[in-house]
Amino acid sequence: MWMKHKRCVARLFRCTCASLIVLAHSTFAEDLEPRSYANTPVGINFLLMGYSDLRGSVTANPSVPLEDAKLDIKTVVFAFARSVDVWGRSGKFDIVVPEARLTGSALFAGEPREREVSGLIDPRVRFSVNLYGAPALSLAEFPSYHQDVIIGTSLAITAPLGQYDSSRLVNLGNNRWSFKPEIGISKRLGPVTLELSGGATFYTDNDRYLGDRTLSQRPMYQTQVHFIYAFDNGVWASLDGTYFAGGSTSVDGLGNHDFQENTRYGGTLTLPLNRRHSIKLFASEGAHTRTGSDYDVAGIVWQYRYGGGI
Repeated sequence: MWMKHKRCVARLFRCTCASLIVLAHSTFAEDLEPRSYANTPVGINFLLMGYSDLRGSVTANPSVPLEDAKLDIKTVVFAFARSVDVWGRSGKFDIVVPEARLTGSALFAGEPREREVSGLIDPRVRFSVNLYGAPALSLAEFPSYHQDVIIGTSLAITAPLGQYDSSRLVNLGNNRWSFKPEIGISKRLGPVTLELSGGATFYTDNDRYLGDRTLSQRPMYQTQVHFIYAFDNGVWASLDGTYFAGGSTSVDGLGNHDFQENTRYGGTLTLPLNRRHSIKLFASEGAHTRTGSDYDVAGIVWQYRYGGGI
């Protein structure tokens, strides 16, 4: 009986901390986010703070005519999330506010340039709901739940509130809105969970690009795959991969011939510290880059959860 109780507590730790701790490094469209559609007891609140160090050739959009870019972006992220009941289905709402310091150098028209800037990255709001296989359950009801197949969907919106200087080529914000609808499926096989998701990011125009020019960008399409292993003590680890393509840009209607097609892979490790606190470590790097950003990133996230009877 004691061992059964211990396994139930460990499973609660995995579901109540792991499914939302991915929020803190959601800065770029090609993020790797395991357990986005895991079931979570309703009424639980999450506070998160994370730090990441990203290095490589990174730009807000591929139209920026830079060569040999070597940038370092150190980001601190604050986030809040809440699990909710959506007409009997489990859902989540979250808001992510990242702040960063960017330093680096690149060649522009053959001339060396340097850039150092601090400020907000465009914040993101996301709402997700599990349409099948994940009913809304209280914390007391949750130990009797056993996952089989979950099908979920989400919508993420970023707002143009980040640092932006129209006279500069490299900024932390994009001065435009973006909308990312996504659908995902999760299948549990004993201690292993397999996840697959696909989505598209749509962009409004930036009408203050390099002064008063108008930058337009076609949608970016993305698919993710995750192989997740859950240990009995509440620890879980994930191997992650993503492929994304599209995102061609134009300035004042003139195309830039910058179609993107890139692949990334990485890993995630989540460690529950106690009933309310968790730590996550993550890292990823580019496997193939045709056009756009090619970078490595590593980081850590702390999460505190409360409410819902915890």
